[in-house]
Amino acid sequence: AADRYNNNRQWEHLQAKYVGTGNPDTTKYEWATNQQRDTLASHVGHSDMLSYFAIAENHAVGRTRYEILEKMVQPCGPPPAKTSDDL
Repeated sequence: AADRYNNNRQWEHLQAKYVGTGNPDTTKYEWATNQQRDTLASHVGHSDMLSYFAIAENHAVGRTRYEILEKMVQPCGPPPAKTSDDL
């Protein structure tokens, strides 16, 4: 029982520290959005990967960075409509 309690406390600590780990109330859309934003941020943060994308798209590196940052606003499209059950 003590091990289970410690595991739960560690999991709660990770959820509080890192937003992307989610919680029981995280929707599929929120989880997918976090994953996409993490991936896009990684692409922007690694200059070699950003250069690769720029060459592949035949764009300037700055233009590619701008387009990736624009995708981070709504990476999975607009959020789904709220239903009365969600409120």
